[in-house]
Amino acid sequence: MGEVFEAATGDGAPVPGDPAGRAAEVRTAFAGLMQIRRLTGAVPAEWERNRMVQAVALTLEAAGVPPSAVDGEGLPVATGYRVRAGDRAGAVRVDWPGPAGSGAARESDARLAECAGALAAAGGWEALLYRGPKGRRYLEVEALPQVGGGAS
Repeated sequence: MGEVFEAATGDGAPVPGDPAGRAAEVRTAFAGLMQIRRLTGAVPAEWERNRMVQAVALTLEAAGVPPSAVDGEGLPVATGYRVRAGDRAGAVRVDWPGPAGSGAARESDARLAECAGALAAAGGWEALLYRGPKGRRYLEVEALPQVGGGAS
């Protein structure tokens, strides 16, 4: 039996393996998520609301946005999105880290706008851009009120 698929949150080691194989896995996982939405009639689906970090990360990865990655000491080794729990319940935070000297800070506004666009295109998410400590931008992402399906 193969390994369980996990969306790249950008907060772990670089995703191992063949990029084409990974892209196929991501497409399959995202198609499964869209099928859950179709079957339940809920956008976002209950699964997404209960696992927001994973759902947002999967949506970004499926849109072709690259994830960040960290080494064993937690230092960025790749530039990309990072999704983690937000400062308050019901929200996740997306930022754009990268290794020192990578230019991640300079490109973060454009890349976070790309992330917000990918989430809007998927439906069910609201992403607001904020400026955090040291002037670094980040998105705060919340699930929109549920459309269709049962109550959450």
